Amino acid sequence: MNAPARVPRHIAIVMDGNGRWAKARFQPRSFGHNAGRKAVRDVIEGCVRQGVEALTLFAFSSENWQRPEDEVSALMGLFLRALDKEVDELHAQGVRLRFIGELAGFSDELRQRMERAMARTAQNARLQLNIAVNYGGRWDIVQAARQAALAIGRGELTAEALDEAALGRWMSLAELPPLDLFIRTGGEQRISNFLLWQAAYAELYFTDTLWPDFDQACLARAIDDYARRERRYGRTSEQVAPAPAR
Repeated sequence: MNAPARVPRHIAIVMDGNGRWAKARFQPRSFGHNAGRKAVRDVIEGCVRQGVEALTLFAFSSENWQRPEDEVSALMGLFLRALDKEVDELHAQGVRLRFIGELAGFSDELRQRMERAMARTAQNARLQLNIAVNYGGRWDIVQAARQAALAIGRGELTAEALDEAALGRWMSLAELPPLDLFIRTGGEQRISNFLLWQAAYAELYFTDTLWPDFDQACLARAIDDYARRERRYGRTSEQVAPAPAR
């Protein structure tokens, strides 16, 4: 009997290519961002079907504020509409929604809607969906270091006791399974300051597919590719190979 396919417990995706997808259709970049919502829904459904425990999507980086004002404004409007339209469906599917990043950078209205969406879905456990907004991997490490410094100042921790495990508990997503599979769409092959700490041992998967065209079949191919890889974590192939049957 064949062994069951390995499914990553935690997947992260850089959803790249919305603007180029729109440009190829002679449409504004906001058209591509709106089209990308279907891909988000498709990937969430695919993760639920495959038994993935956590999905983290890079929706808006801390560097994205530098984009043209009209595009940023369109993205903020898209966030508001998505929160209005998508939360009910996510809740019905048993998906827990969480936003990670420097949320104080958003308007009071948007932040309050995020908080209501998180509170409504807080008890769901079928899939942990994390949306990274105004997020940067370096910011994540800095805010964890700041929390560690405060703990040292309060006498709850000593500098000598500060190791990877201690610092890691203040990182975003610390309570979730470690990141297994890091996907980037759109043809670029870089991490772009996303989940720098969490991606230390993740398998990287790059595809030329632009995000609005990324569907469940694309997700299945990425997971199949992941399942064929050997994850050694510094060990040899012989050390990670299963013992022969007796």
